[in-house]
Formats: sequence, structure tokens, C-alpha cells
Amino acid sequence: MSSMIVAVVAFLIDALIGDPRSKFHPVVLIGNLISLLERFLRRDTDSPLKKVIKGGILVYAVIITVTFIGFAIEILSLEIPNLAAQIFIQALVLSFMISPRSLAEAGREIYLLLETDHLDYARKRVSWIVGRDTQNLNEAEVTRATVETVSENTVDGIISPLFYFVIGGLPLAIFYRAVNTMDSMLGYKSEKYFFFGRIAARLDDIANYIPARLTGLLFICAAFLLRLDYKNAFAMMKRDAKKHPSPNGGWAEATVAGALNIRLGGMNYYFGEPHFRAYMGEPNESLEAAHILGTIRLMYTATILFLVVVCLIF
Repeated sequence: MSSMIVAVVAFLIDALIGDPRSKFHPVVLIGNLISLLERFLRRDTDSPLKKVIKGGILVYAVIITVTFIGFAIEILSLEIPNLAAQIFIQALVLSFMISPRSLAEAGREIYLLLETDHLDYARKRVSWIVGRDTQNLNEAEVTRATVETVSENTVDGIISPLFYFVIGGLPLAIFYRAVNTMDSMLGYKSEKYFFFGRIAARLDDIANYIPARLTGLLFICAAFLLRLDYKNAFAMMKRDAKKHPSPNGGWAEATVAGALNIRLGGMNYYFGEPHFRAYMGEPNESLEAAHILGTIRLMYTATILFLVVVCLIF
């Protein structure tokens, strides 16, 4: 039961305080470790096979390091005689692994910019959370980019780390965050990372497989509680989830699209090059800024549902 209390307290810490921006943030430190190892291992002149092997060495080194640190933190916290202190320390570390408030704040800021007709600022702000070109996006496309990002990151930034904490404590939660950080830094299909980042990308796909599908189900339940179109959410998840280029991203995006009766996907531009992403959902409603708030409500409700269900089970 104490581990479930840790998860709830971690969520409350994030909701009240948020994610501090610091060079000592655990995820920043994990990123620094990845960058250090990349500089040591990656060479443009290496053969494809050698790049894959070296990328695998990086993944192994990062995982061993951060998982050991996770075990150390958990063991040291359990040495404290006060149960409340144990719970607080573990919850504080876990709160660094999740990011509901950061997602919500980013989404609300873009919503407010769109509502006050500051489209140029909204384009700039959304560029901080997506990889696509944003300088020419209209209001609907800014909204789409934000909804897609908040939906997909509900898996990466919330449900997955909580899921792994539930089944393996802090070591597994930190392990997952390291895997996801490696994917975000190395898992590109560019010439630079196509081979070197392959193992990092595949490991992230495997790690998110169950949480992504669980998140889709949570979004359906959240849509029911919020009196949104939960039947359409289920229908779009079944029909469109597998259309996403990622094996996991569509389970969140398609379900949210169905719940809000909007269509996601379409043409994106990366460094000026067009890339079409399959449509998910039906355009029963035109995309507008209010759908960002709907997505944030779905994200928070799905997170709370996950915590409630886990507490009931355990």
C-alpha cells in the first residue's frame, strides 16, 4: 500500500509544484549522461553495423547506471526510520519522472495565445513541444499539433512511468524515463541516428507497448466521465490507432480524436520537407483552441483514473 501512496503523493507534488527547471533535474542529468556517451561512442565514419553495436553499448551503459541509482535511492530511503519521510523522498523522485502539470501548462499557454489572437506567439510556443515546422501553421494546425502532443505524451510522460513504478518501484520508473529520454535524443530516422539510435528507438517501442494501450482504455473511461463521446473514442481507437507511424502513439491520439469528435493527422513539414501522417478520427467538429482544454481534461482524468484503479487493485 505504501507504494500506491507514493504514486499518489508524487502526482500531488507535480500538481502543486510542477517540474522544476534545473540543471540538476534527474532527466537533465540522464540527458547529460547520454550526450557524454554519444560523444565518446558515435562516429560518422563507422559502418552501419558498428553504429548499431555502439548504440546498443550506450543503451546498456545508461540503463545499468540509472537503474543502479534507482535501487540505491530506494534502499537508502527505506533505511529512514520514519515512514512518512520514506514516502516523501520516493514520491519526490517519482514526481521528476512524470509531467502532467508541464503538459497542461504548455497546452493552456498555447490555448490562451490562440484565444487572444496571438497566432505568431502560439506558433513559436508550440515549436517548443513539437518537432515539425510551425512558422506557417494556422490556428487549426497549431491546435492539432498541441492536441497530438498532449495526447501522445500522456503515455510517455505520465502513464508509462507510473505503470513501471507500480510493477517495479523507483528503479523501474527511472529505467523507463532513461529509455524514453534516449529515444527522444537518439531515436530519429535521420542519417545521423538511423543506425546509432535504432536500439534506443526499439526499446522505447517495447517499453510503451502496454502503457499505450492502457492509456487508450483510460481515455475512453475519461471521456465517459467527462460526458464526451466515449463510444466514438472506442470506435476510433479500434479503427485508427494502428495508422500512426509509431506502434504506440495512435492509441492515445486516435482515442482523443474520437472523444472530441475531431480529426488528427495530416500534412506536417520537417525542415521544409512535407510528410503526410494518416488521418485519425472524423472531422465532425472543426479544430479550435477549446479542443486543447478538452485534451488536458482528458489527460488529467485518465491519470487520476489510473491512480484510483491501481489503489483499488492493491
